[in-house]
Amino acid sequence: MSGAAPHSQSSCPGLSRASTDLGAAGKNVDGRDKPGHDGVRGRGLRALSALAFTLILAIVGFVGWVYSLGPLPLDEARQVSTTIVDRNGKLLRAYAMADGRWRLPVETKANVDPTYLKLLFAYEDQRFYAHNGLDPLALARAALQLGTRGHIVSGGSTITMQLARLMEPRRQRSLHAKLRQIVRAIELERTLSKEQILDLYLALAPYGGNLEGIRAASIAYLGKEPKRLSLAEAALLVALPQSPETRRLDRHPDAARKARDRVLDRMVEEHVVSADDARQAKAVPVPKLRKPMPILAPHASDAALSTVKDAPVIKLTLDANLQKVLEPLARDRAIALGPNISVGIIVVDNESGDVLARVGSADYFDESRAGQVDMTRAVRSPGSTLKPFIYGLAFEDGFVHPDSLIDDRPVRFGSYAPENFDMTFQGTVPVRKALQLSLNVPAIVLLDRVGSSRLASRLRQAGGNLVLPKDETPGLAMGLGGVGVTLQDLAQLYAGFARLGTTKPLREVVTEQDDREPLRLLDQVAAWQVGNVLLGTPPPENAAHNRIAFKTGTSYGYRDAWSVGFDGRMTIGVWVGRPDGAPVPGLIGRVAAAPILFDAFARTGKTLAPLPKAPRGTLVAGNAKLPLPLKRFRPVGELVRTGSEQALHIQFPLNGSRIDIDRSGSRENAAMPVKVAGGVLPMTIMVNGTALGEIDGRRQRLIDPPGPGFARVTVIDATGAADTVVIRIQ
Repeated sequence: MSGAAPHSQSSCPGLSRASTDLGAAGKNVDGRDKPGHDGVRGRGLRALSALAFTLILAIVGFVGWVYSLGPLPLDEARQVSTTIVDRNGKLLRAYAMADGRWRLPVETKANVDPTYLKLLFAYEDQRFYAHNGLDPLALARAALQLGTRGHIVSGGSTITMQLARLMEPRRQRSLHAKLRQIVRAIELERTLSKEQILDLYLALAPYGGNLEGIRAASIAYLGKEPKRLSLAEAALLVALPQSPETRRLDRHPDAARKARDRVLDRMVEEHVVSADDARQAKAVPVPKLRKPMPILAPHASDAALSTVKDAPVIKLTLDANLQKVLEPLARDRAIALGPNISVGIIVVDNESGDVLARVGSADYFDESRAGQVDMTRAVRSPGSTLKPFIYGLAFEDGFVHPDSLIDDRPVRFGSYAPENFDMTFQGTVPVRKALQLSLNVPAIVLLDRVGSSRLASRLRQAGGNLVLPKDETPGLAMGLGGVGVTLQDLAQLYAGFARLGTTKPLREVVTEQDDREPLRLLDQVAAWQVGNVLLGTPPPENAAHNRIAFKTGTSYGYRDAWSVGFDGRMTIGVWVGRPDGAPVPGLIGRVAAAPILFDAFARTGKTLAPLPKAPRGTLVAGNAKLPLPLKRFRPVGELVRTGSEQALHIQFPLNGSRIDIDRSGSRENAAMPVKVAGGVLPMTIMVNGTALGEIDGRRQRLIDPPGPGFARVTVIDATGAADTVVIRIQ
């Protein structure tokens, strides 16, 4: 058995060896893996695991680093200089930031010339609207240009990456800093739109010194907004941020010019501009001086800044073009009038009540003229400028008409005896002429009839804030300036004449909601009559007649000279005097203020608009055709009576009563009776200033009542005596 064992393994020795080798290459005879193969595979898995772990650690570390960067500093980046703009968005004034930097807000679509944007994208970021913050093609191109030319031709940073660097500036350039820019750029692209990114970049781009952003640079270096730029100007503004301090125009104009020319050469290479256009642009010299920031309407801007908080842009109702022509007018006239004289001008739109221009002083920076004091808001004595409102109430009450006759002669009210400015008297004159010549005695006589308290109350009701001495009540002296008022309040009140009896509170800061309501000044007829009278006021020398309705005034002691006028479109008020209240001999409203008023209207650049037409029911007639009681005005104390006539008294309707009118039936049923007692025939009845006819012998008359609301019914007898009741018709 033992001898046969070797032969039993195989009858072919070669085949037997081969079988043994195959078994050795695969598995042992018991079917287990060889130990050597298991070691190689194990080492590979361990290496792979180590690599994966390292990668995970790197990712976790990178994520942790990104997280450690914190949120984007957008709030700080969005901080800009407060800017004041006019009704059309034009810059009036900007205020530097707390640290002295000029950084104006930018709306690319509205504020920046497309030529500049074309050069900016071609020079800085050709695929701005295509990438997500990082442009690999730009990085590759920059590396290739650096390798082939030996110097930097174009950078690889996108506009978004540059914005990230501006938001988080770093002095040292490093791989770490570049990586930070890339991460922040991607964050910016995910947070903001392309337009928002561009707006921020153009607001933060450095231009040397304390100038940041294209608007600040364009205004300071070019003297204009970047809305319309030449090719040379656009290329210059593209070049400056590359090295803002070494290319400052006010310090290194040659370096700035060379940088601009390099931008133009690059644009020719990129086929963005033609060689001829680039050559012409290179021939344009660069500015070498920095211009001051615009300061238009400084008083209005200061007032808006103090009332509107935390608003980067404050929009006013002013018109920059009008403001720009009126400020030199005030300065030149003040210089011509003498030292220490200031001038205030305000322009108001009649329909809206918007302030279109406000010149607070002759020169904001002239300390000798107290330039920073806003004289349009200063309380001063108005002189004779309140007289038209006295006449307006007299017209409204119906006891006088513009063509009634009135006496201008010496008169005394207790210890008060008013006199005219020239110390003379005109005798009997039409009421129209008395107002046009600004006679004092007729105005005071009418004020005595109207009532000083009623005048003050009506003016306050219409928005005029009258200032009286402490513990003083309105008296007759207020008709000649014995009260305080501001120029802006006077302008608001005078605009009520052009608006036929209602005023609109002035507005200077544009807000989302406008809840101003009209305020009552006078009845429509009375307001029209005042405007019609003032239209005939003799104008200053070399001025056209019957074009502007205006009134002048001079305060006691020649301290204030006034002129306020209006046409159908706007009202302009002018004040002239010394801000410290010192007298200026010879300072008269007609001589000092009226010429400025007419010049201001001429400088608006608009044709004068006609005043409104006479309201329905207005009595337009000469003195000969007026009802007898309106032919001549006599003070109450001078009424001539024949004997024991009873005083005129309206028996019906009673004062303060409510009258229900049935308008559903015939006209006769809707008529309202008016009954009087006493008085001297003939008698005229007037409703809201409109004459409706005469009272018959029975001392009564049926009238057509006006529409629902309050109505003033006045009856005037042959002697000029009158009685008035106010009723409410329902």
